[in-house]
Formats: sequence, structure tokens, C-alpha cells
Amino acid sequence: MQDLAAATYLTLAITIVGGYLLGSIPFGLIATRLGGAGDIRQIGSGNIGATNVLRSGRKDLAAITLLGDAGKGVVAVLLARYLTHGNAAVIALAGGAAFLGHLFPVWLKFKGGKGVATFYGVLLSAAWPVGIAAGATWLAVAFLLRISSLAALVAAVLAAPFALAFDQPYPIMVLCLFMAVLIFIRHRENIARLLKGQEPKIGKKKVAEETPPVPRSETAEVTEEVTTKPSKDAP
Repeated sequence: MQDLAAATYLTLAITIVGGYLLGSIPFGLIATRLGGAGDIRQIGSGNIGATNVLRSGRKDLAAITLLGDAGKGVVAVLLARYLTHGNAAVIALAGGAAFLGHLFPVWLKFKGGKGVATFYGVLLSAAWPVGIAAGATWLAVAFLLRISSLAALVAAVLAAPFALAFDQPYPIMVLCLFMAVLIFIRHRENIARLLKGQEPKIGKKKVAEETPPVPRSETAEVTEEVTTKPSKDAP
């Protein structure tokens, strides 16, 4: 009995800690550095996700980041599925740990991404019908409204109802709710811009990125130069 309990605790530790460490791998940062695009934390929003990597102008690096961020969620869940022979509770714990790892990676002082790609990776491997439905929701909203963040938020909200509709185990529904709440928290700035009608559409940069403000000191210098410089026509 003690051996069985020890084996159970060891399995839980491997799946949860392993899931978190997998989720913590910053594929966006690794891809941009190895690809010669610099430190992604110094570009655009500073986020390590695929959307911000795309702002570097490198679609190939953005694709690598997307696949890596989704893939680490897949690996974490498949590992838990293999070690526990499909135990839904442990699968949900492993998927949630991978998701937390992406949001709060130990390697980057717990400053990670917004979790959308890892969210889909976890769903596809934990409950593929739910993952496909959530992915289709993202595609539909993104196609109709051309706003990536809104598409992700809608997909996150509908994940738990999808899990209920597809008769998924209770731990999977809890996992969906858990990830949805964190996605909303991580997207709070996007939500604020959405409410103000200022969220950029897919393919367009933020207004601040398109027309960076001129520092006040430079503006003052130009104004002073224009007002003090004597005119050629002056007597």
C-alpha cells in the first residue's frame, strides 16, 4: 500500500512539475534570439507570444513560436495521459500546470505570455473535440471582426460550455474555466482597449506604434527655433 501511494505521489510530481517546466520554455524568446531578431521583450508589447513575435516582421519565427507554445501544452498532457492511463484529474492538473508555466515562467522571473497558444494545445490534447470547437470559434470571430484578442476571449468563454456539450469529465471543465479566467486576467489591457474601440485589428499596428509621439523637449526646441529665427524678409 505504501509503495502504491509513493508511486502515485511520484507520478503527480512528475506530471505537475514537469508540466510547469515544459510550459515555462519561452519559445518566443528562444526563436527570436536564435533567428537574429533580438530580444522579443524589447519589441512591440514586450510579450513573448507569437502575436508579438510577428511584430518583428518574421513570420517564420512567429510560426515557430506558435507551434512551440502549443506543443508544450500537448506534450505535458500526453505525458500525464501516458503515466496515468488517461486519468482525467491528473491530465487536467498537468495541462493547468503547463498553462501556468507559460504565463509565469520560472526562467523569465515569472513574466510570460498571455497563454492563448498553450490554451489551444492543452485543449486539443486533453479533449480534442473541445479544442477543435474553440479553435473554430477563434477562426470565425477573427475572420468576421479581425480582432485577435476578442477571438481568443470568446473562445476562452465558450471552452467550458463546449466541454459540457461534449460530455467531458468534470476535471476538464474545471480546467477550461481555470484557463479562461487567467486568459481574461492576462488580456485586461486588451479588454480596456476593446471597450474604448481602440484595439487594433489583425494586420494593423497599434496607433502608438504607427505614429510615435514626439518628445516634448524636441517639440519645444522646434517651436522656439521657429519663433526666434529672424525672417529673411525682415528689414
